[in-house]
Amino acid sequence: MKFEIQSTDAHSKARAGSLSTDHGTIQTPIFMPVGTAGTVKGVHISELTDPIKAQIILGNTYHLYLRPGLDVIEAAGGLHRFNSWKGPILTDSGGYQVYSLAGTGRKIVEEGVKFKSHIDGSTHFFSPESVMDIQRTIGADIMMAFDECTPYPCTYEYARKSMEMTHRWLDRCINRFEATEPKYGHNQALFPIVQGSVYKDLRKISAEYIAEKGAFGNAIGGLSVGEPVEDMYEMADEVTDILPKDKPRYLMGVGTPANILEGIALGIDMFDCVMPTRNARNGMIFTTQGIINIKNEKWKSDFSVLDPAFADTVHGQYSKAYVRHLIRCEEMLGAMIASVCNLRFYLWLVGEARKEIIQGSFTSWKNRMIPQLMQRL
Repeated sequence: MKFEIQSTDAHSKARAGSLSTDHGTIQTPIFMPVGTAGTVKGVHISELTDPIKAQIILGNTYHLYLRPGLDVIEAAGGLHRFNSWKGPILTDSGGYQVYSLAGTGRKIVEEGVKFKSHIDGSTHFFSPESVMDIQRTIGADIMMAFDECTPYPCTYEYARKSMEMTHRWLDRCINRFEATEPKYGHNQALFPIVQGSVYKDLRKISAEYIAEKGAFGNAIGGLSVGEPVEDMYEMADEVTDILPKDKPRYLMGVGTPANILEGIALGIDMFDCVMPTRNARNGMIFTTQGIINIKNEKWKSDFSVLDPAFADTVHGQYSKAYVRHLIRCEEMLGAMIASVCNLRFYLWLVGEARKEIIQGSFTSWKNRMIPQLMQRL
C-alpha cells in the first residue's frame, strides 16, 4: 500500500492525494459509501461503479460478525467475493456500535466489551484481538483499531480514562495484527483512532500517541456524535496539526456536504457517513443547487429533473414529481433512486474539491459552494 500527496492548497490544509491498495487506487479526498452489512442499502454493486463513481466502500465488523457470520464470509473467500465489489473495502471495528448499544446491557471492561446482539439478544464479547481476527476474516483492505467512542457530553475524567483504555487496546490490536497474516492474498492496513471527546488537551495527547505508532493511516473518531459543529472542527484542526502529513487521515462518520468541505480544508482525506442513503429514504435529495425535501407539496406537479447538472445519471432521468410520488407511496424504487442520487452527489463533491485543490482555487470555491449546497430549495 502507498499514499502520495500530489497537491496542496495555499490557503488551507487541504490536499489532493492518491492511496494505492491491492484492490485499486483511491483519489483523495474521498467519500466512502457505507455498506454496513456488506451492501450499500438500496444500491446495486454495479451502480456504485457507475453512476456513483465510488472508489472504496465500508463494511462493519459488528454487523457482519452477527450476520451472515464469519463462517459464511470465509467460505465465500472474503467480503469482496461475497458481495462482488472489486474495489477497496474499509471495515469499522465495531467501536461505534459499542457506543450505540449503551443501555442494552453492554459492559466495557479492560479485556474488551460484552454486549447483546440487537438481532436476537444473544451475548457476545469483543476484544482488541478478536476484532483484528474478525477483520482479517472479512478481508478488508483497511482495518480499524478497536476503540471506545465516547458519548457527548461526557466528563473530562470519563474521556481521559476512555482515551487511555483505547490506547491500551490499540497496542493489543497492533500486536495481534503483526502476529497474523491476511487470509485472501491481498495486503491489509491498520488505522488507529484518535479519541478524547471535545477536550483539546486530550485530543493532543491521543494524536501524539497514535502518530508515534507509525501506522499506514490514522483516523479521528468520537466526533459527529452530537457535539456542536464548531467543536468538531476545532478538534479536527488540532489533530491534523499533529498526525503525520504523509499518511492518510480519516474523519469517521462525517457528514453533511458542508462538514466534508470544511473537513477537507482542515487536512482530512477520507470521510464516511450514512446520511446520503438514510436521508434519501426519507425524501431528502442533495443537489448542486441545494437540498430538496421531495415530500413537499411544491414538487407534486414539478416535472423538471432532480438536478440538470447530472443529466446523464438518475438525477437527470426522473422528474421531481415522479420521485415524490414514489417516496410518498413508499415504493422501494423511490428510496433507491434517491440513494443513488445522493451518493453520486457526494462523490461528485469530493471530486470537485480535488480538482479545485489541484488548480489552487479550493478555498474560494469552498466558501462559495457551502451556502449554495446547504440551502433548502
